[in-house]
Amino acid sequence: MMLPPAAVFHFPWEIKSNAIREGESIRTFGRLVLYQSEESRATLSAEHASKEHHVVVNTLFVEPFNPILGAQYLVLGETENAEGVGVMVRARVLTCVDGVNIALLQKAINEQRNFFRERECGQAQNAQPGNTT
Repeated sequence: MMLPPAAVFHFPWEIKSNAIREGESIRTFGRLVLYQSEESRATLSAEHASKEHHVVVNTLFVEPFNPILGAQYLVLGETENAEGVGVMVRARVLTCVDGVNIALLQKAINEQRNFFRERECGQAQNAQPGNTT
């Protein structure tokens, strides 16, 4: 039996793009700006390039949920297309991480991406047979 791939970190401003497939496991973060308990829905917000970006999170699997409006949260879950919302994350884990330095988190995510990119390039080069002529 093969394990599913690890959830990849995506910045909140990347989630609306078409690069993320429905059902893909992702991790993201944001400040909790809205919680609608009757709809099991939370909205996280993050600023990038002087624009506010929102991520809608389905909280059904993590309830009862004690929201702290204005606090930073990390979410791990799967993407799904929701009517009227677009891409939404169905949370498996929703954790308050208030106090985390978001600039350092973003830097760490970028460093991790660079590491994986370099590792993939190295594996691709090693997999190609050398020219022995």
